[in-house]
Amino acid sequence: MNDINESQRRFPVASPDGEIARILLAFLATAGIFYVNIMPAIVDGLIEGLNFSNRDAGLVGSANTYGAAFGAFTVVFYVKRMNWRISAYALLIGLIAVDLASILLKSPGSLIAMRALHGFIGGALVGIGFAVMSRTSEVSRTFGYLLTIQFGLGGLGIIYLPSLVPIFGTKALFLSLIAFSAVTLLMVPFLPEYPAGENHHQRKAGSIKMVPAAAALLATFLFQAANMGIYAYSIGIGKFAGLDPTFVSSSLGVSAWVAISGSVFVILLSTRFGRLRPVAAAIAITAAATWTLHFSHVNPDSWVSSVFWLANAVIAITWAFTISYLLGMNAEFDTTGQMAALGGFASKMGLASGPAIAAMIVGESNYAQVINFGAIALILCLVVVIMPARILDATE
Repeated sequence: MNDINESQRRFPVASPDGEIARILLAFLATAGIFYVNIMPAIVDGLIEGLNFSNRDAGLVGSANTYGAAFGAFTVVFYVKRMNWRISAYALLIGLIAVDLASILLKSPGSLIAMRALHGFIGGALVGIGFAVMSRTSEVSRTFGYLLTIQFGLGGLGIIYLPSLVPIFGTKALFLSLIAFSAVTLLMVPFLPEYPAGENHHQRKAGSIKMVPAAAALLATFLFQAANMGIYAYSIGIGKFAGLDPTFVSSSLGVSAWVAISGSVFVILLSTRFGRLRPVAAAIAITAAATWTLHFSHVNPDSWVSSVFWLANAVIAITWAFTISYLLGMNAEFDTTGQMAALGGFASKMGLASGPAIAAMIVGESNYAQVINFGAIALILCLVVVIMPARILDATE
């Protein structure tokens, strides 16, 4: 406690519910999983920089995200009892160390193991970040900053990192992650305490409705698996369609920035029109946009009418829009926070499983089947989400 007080005397502390604190928390919760936002650059960089096969590059990404899923799940059991600030320091230093070690590794097997460790550490940090964010007022607003940071800086990474790999090798990928963690490490002292037990949005306790709750978890898993399976190989899809690599990277980067509007729509709409109508419409649109990636070769170099660019922009917007609702639905089935934590676990399992399944499908260049997998998983998600969304809408 004395160390914490000393830290507070040395550094000016942001207001707990101020905008600066929300931005700092967004960095904290993003640092452990920022690689997800630049996943296409990482997968493509491993293929181009280390001559990994499509399958091996996808498995590296999946190992990272599977590790994050289990790290986030583990931290659920003791996050209320831990000193979150000291834990954040330790985990951020751990991330930097693992990223430095990753620069030295050149074989798929060793890199898969190292990135799984990175994922576990990062997942624990994300779990801590989400727990602390839940102690702010206007939590949705805080998560809005999170999505802005993730998509905004992720867009920059996708645009610039692919062009740096031929010059600096794959260390450019890991150095970018190190830089993010280092900046976040410097931000932590300026955060207020956020003690466990502070909750500005208590609700009445009630028993969990297991079947619809499980359906909501499954819908979250399917949605994330479908989108990340496509996203991990999106640079490859564009290149295989004959698009210029610079145009592909720029399209994905701009799409990430455009996606910020999806989270803004959620804040504006909230549950004004219920959950079923906006969620079902968004998932259907995502599935349709995913299917149109089959026609990425149409108008390949036009920013106005390129199918590849337009499809990815639509997917990005509906991704940010839908996942906000799905995670919110998970939380609404339980007042203790257990379902919210399980929703995060289901999300990360989906993010990990999508690239893994796509890696098994893609072979050397079977991108059409990867697109089919994404579209089918989204259709299944649409079917599964109907029941839990209807039940939640009926309770209001």
